[in-house]
Amino acid sequence: MIPLIVDLETEWRGGQSQALLLLQGLYERGHAAELLAAQSSPLGHRAKKLGIYVHSVSRGAFRLRAAMMIRSLLADGRIEFIHANEAHALTAAWLAQAHRRVPLLCSRRIGFPLQQNWISRARYRSVQRFIANSQNVAQSLIDSGIAANRISIVNEGVEIPERTSPVNRAAARQKFSIREDDFLFGCASAFVPEKGQRHLVEALAVVRKQFPGARLLLAGEGPCRKEVQALAASLELCDAVFTPGFVTNMQQFYSALDAFVFPSEFEGLGTALQAAMAYALPAISTTRGALGEVVEHERTALVAEPNAPEFAAAMLRLLKDPALRRRLAEAGREEVQRRFSVDRMVDSTLVVYEKVPG
Repeated sequence: MIPLIVDLETEWRGGQSQALLLLQGLYERGHAAELLAAQSSPLGHRAKKLGIYVHSVSRGAFRLRAAMMIRSLLADGRIEFIHANEAHALTAAWLAQAHRRVPLLCSRRIGFPLQQNWISRARYRSVQRFIANSQNVAQSLIDSGIAANRISIVNEGVEIPERTSPVNRAAARQKFSIREDDFLFGCASAFVPEKGQRHLVEALAVVRKQFPGARLLLAGEGPCRKEVQALAASLELCDAVFTPGFVTNMQQFYSALDAFVFPSEFEGLGTALQAAMAYALPAISTTRGALGEVVEHERTALVAEPNAPEFAAAMLRLLKDPALRRRLAEAGREEVQRRFSVDRMVDSTLVVYEKVPG
């Protein structure tokens, strides 16, 4: 089986992480998948380091250039089908008229309604099968007019790490200048309005009135980062809120934490939350978007609405109740192992691939 996975994003986010994990899993299972990626993109760079066959396209007018490359790659009949991993990739495949040569699959990770202009409708008609990452996203496709028999649901997956050792925890906390007796909450997410980091900063101001050693580590980049930093300064939390930017060593990030907090106002599935649960971190999450498919209140996580008062109350519960922290941590890790592992994601994707008629 030789699929061509196309991803033209120039940043590294959840979709690109899933593409890399999928490619690696396909290679491990004996399938010679290939990747078409934007030149110098993080995904392309990381895939090459893993020995994956990568075709690069320059960024100037890159959808047209990608379309031309797709047509070229299809010419010798080697590629059996195309899997567009994001919207730019789908546009390029459609411009190449790839669907007239091979089956076209498309991943969908957000629950926004599909655009209804004629170009969008034409693009979506060209897709033989949509791969939705959640029931919520699948329903949004159906609500936008996509027939249910054109949709498969494959939950995103995360790697199941070894449990964090005391030595690794100490090294990670030293990296982020966190004292051993501080209680460190953390969140990894792009700094965009719907991710809700501002709620965590405001919640921390409430929490520190009872627990002055509580701190917050916010990993990620984005347009709202300076706004969140300014909010922390206005609340006199500069010594308690850390914003290190894009973190490349996520194992170190999770190893430093005592609990994970995820105040997202809209989410496709939330691999950062899944990863935190895999690290056996007690978590507080909303159920917005598809997050309700990941966490169960009081069993695998605490659930709160995305606002400062509710998150503050939940954070205080964790701080005051070590037994609750231990119970949620173990149940969360077990849930991710059972439902959201990388192996499960790759195997489920292969089932979809194998059912696509050639």
